[in-house]
Amino acid sequence: MKERTLCGRRVAVIGAGRSGIAAAELLLHHGALVLLSEKGPLDPAVMERLRSAGADIETGGHSDAVFESELAVVSPGIPPSAPLIQELEARRVPIVSEIELASWFCRARIAAITGTDGKTTTSTLVERMCDADGRERGHRSYGVGNIGIPFASMAERMEAEDIAVVELSSYQLERCLDFRPEAALITNITPDHLDRYGGDIMRYAEAKYRITRNLGHAGTLVYNADDPILREHFGRGGFAFAVVPFSTAGPVGGEPDGSVHLQDGWVVAGGERLIHVDEFHKGSFRGNHNDSNALAALALARALRLDMAAALRALREFPGVEHRQEFVARRMGSDWINDSKATNLNAMRQALESVPGRIVLIAGGRDKGNDYSSIAPLVGSKADLVVAMGESRRKVAEAFSALVPVVEAETLEEAVREAAGGAGEGRTVLFSPGCASFDLFRDFEERGRRFKELVGGLEP
Repeated sequence: MKERTLCGRRVAVIGAGRSGIAAAELLLHHGALVLLSEKGPLDPAVMERLRSAGADIETGGHSDAVFESELAVVSPGIPPSAPLIQELEARRVPIVSEIELASWFCRARIAAITGTDGKTTTSTLVERMCDADGRERGHRSYGVGNIGIPFASMAERMEAEDIAVVELSSYQLERCLDFRPEAALITNITPDHLDRYGGDIMRYAEAKYRITRNLGHAGTLVYNADDPILREHFGRGGFAFAVVPFSTAGPVGGEPDGSVHLQDGWVVAGGERLIHVDEFHKGSFRGNHNDSNALAALALARALRLDMAAALRALREFPGVEHRQEFVARRMGSDWINDSKATNLNAMRQALESVPGRIVLIAGGRDKGNDYSSIAPLVGSKADLVVAMGESRRKVAEAFSALVPVVEAETLEEAVREAAGGAGEGRTVLFSPGCASFDLFRDFEERGRRFKELVGGLEP
C-alpha cells in the first residue's frame, strides 16, 4: 500500500509518541482514514489538532477498531510478542514502522545508519558533512529518525537532490519492508535490548541487518570490520551491494572498494591519507570509539560521493554530541562528565577506557539484562568509588562491591551528592549509567540534562 492507495484507506497508528503523531499527520495529509490509538493519555492540544484534521483518537487502551484497519503503523516500542501485534498479524493486517511509511513519500537520497553504539554521533557528523557539501552544491540535508526528529514530519519537505540522514534502531528496522537507502552504515553490534530478542544477540544482529534488505546493486554498505559479528557476516563477501569496511586497526583486505582505516595516526582511504587524528580530536570527540565514528562517517561520505574537502572540514569542526562523554564542569577539583547516552555496558566500557586517571563512576537505571561480570575488571582497575543508582542499584552494587567501594542511591540527586563526597583533585566523576533511563526519566536526554543541572549547582 503506497501513496497512491492511501486515500480513503483505514489506517491505525498505534502509539502516540512523536513518531506516531507525525505518521498520523502524514497519513491525514494523504487522505487516509486515521485511527490514532494510545494506551496512555494524550496532550489535549495535540488531540484537538488531529481531530480537527480528521483523525479518530482513542486513549487509555487499544480497542477492537484497530483490527479493522487495512494498515497499521506501529510504535517501535511495541515488541513483536505483544498480543496486539500478534492479533494484527493473525488478521493479516500489514504492519509498518513510521520510518517505512515516511520513505514512501521521500524524494531525497537516503543515507541510513544503525548499530548499537555511536549511531547518533555518527549520524550527526554525517549530517554536518552533508551540510558542508550542500553549501558547495546547493542541496539540503536532514537528520531524522531515531536521532529525535520523526522522518514522517520532514519527508515531504525534501527535494530529489537533498539528503536524508536516517538514524535507525533495531526496533524501527523490524517493520521496514521497502525502505531503500542509497548507502547504509552499521557501526557495531554489542549486547543491548536482549530482553526483546530472547537473550540472543544474533537475533538482535539480524534486526540490524535489515538495513541492507533493499540496497540492491546500486547500494553501498559501510560496516565496522573491528566488530567480530559484523566482520564474520559481511567480511565473507558475495553480496549484491558494494561492501566497504572501516577499521581503527589498519587496512582491511579482500574488499574491492578497499577500506577506510587508521594507519600511523592517519585516516587512509583508497590509498590516500585524508586527515590526521590530531586534527579532529577536540572537546569530547576523542578516544578510539570516536576515531571509529570518524572513519564510519568518512566512509559513508565517500559512498554518497560528497566533496571530501567539505567532509573533512566538517570533521575538523565537529565538537561531539550532547550526553556522550560530554564535559560538564570542574567541581571540587574533579572533572564531571555526562555520558547519559551510555544505556548499555559497551558504551560504559568505552567511556571508562577513554577517561584518563581515577574515576568516581555513577551507574545504574533500568537494567536490560546486563552481565556486569564482563566489565567488572575494568571498573575495578579504574574506579575509586561506584555510586549505584536507580532501579538496578542493588544489582550494580553486587557486581562491583568486591572490587571497589560502592554506595547506593535511589535517585540521581542522591547519586550526585554521594559522588561529590568522593570527588577530589585528580579524579573524574563519570556519569555513565550502562542502563536505560526509564526507571526515573522519560529518556536519556532528560536524565543527562538533569545531571548537568545538579552538577551546575555544586560548589566550584
